[in-house]
Amino acid sequence: MVNDLISFANYLNEALSFTPRQNYFSAFLNFVSKSQVIMKSVAESKKSQNIAEYIIYLYQQEDLIRSFQGNLEEIKQYVVAHFPVSDREKEGIFHWYQDFRNQMKKEGIQENGHLEESQKLVQELSQIHWQLVKTDKTYFETYQKAKPYILQAVKDAEGQNLGNEIQICLNGVYGLLLCRLLGKKVSDVQVKSAEAFGEVLSLLNLVYQQERISKN
Repeated sequence: MVNDLISFANYLNEALSFTPRQNYFSAFLNFVSKSQVIMKSVAESKKSQNIAEYIIYLYQQEDLIRSFQGNLEEIKQYVVAHFPVSDREKEGIFHWYQDFRNQMKKEGIQENGHLEESQKLVQELSQIHWQLVKTDKTYFETYQKAKPYILQAVKDAEGQNLGNEIQICLNGVYGLLLCRLLGKKVSDVQVKSAEAFGEVLSLLNLVYQQERISKN
């Protein structure tokens, strides 16, 4: 999972920029344009295949909208207008962003925080996490490799509430993605921690998808 995200970030680093304020978004846009899919399809695909990537995808969209301060006209001009799709499809993409922005406003997370949907998913993954720690040897061993990095993250936070252990893993992977995206220097420890977090999230996703299928 982490290698895929790093490849994704490396591609984004090569993308074109509009203005300093929009570097992140022009890079993200180029990635989505390259895959030639609209936002809803991306979200649905990630949700059905890798729940951790879906959560991180939601985080990306929140950050994108915040960078434009929720200004839909700017999102339409600088993001939606550059998709290589028909005008009708662009209209659909714009409405997707509009609904997403409105949901953020409704939940009061225009400046920080995450959507209730992603928070519920993180909680679900956390519950699966603790079940597997007690019952699955392979998962327990994978978790033990990530645990020192989790404890270090808590220590570095100096009392700030980072959420549960799965939230910390997600933050670590997303943090690496953002650093790669923005061209910031990444330490070996940060890469190793994100790889360890990614292994935990990958195993969690397998069980999550299995449970989801069994419920349907």
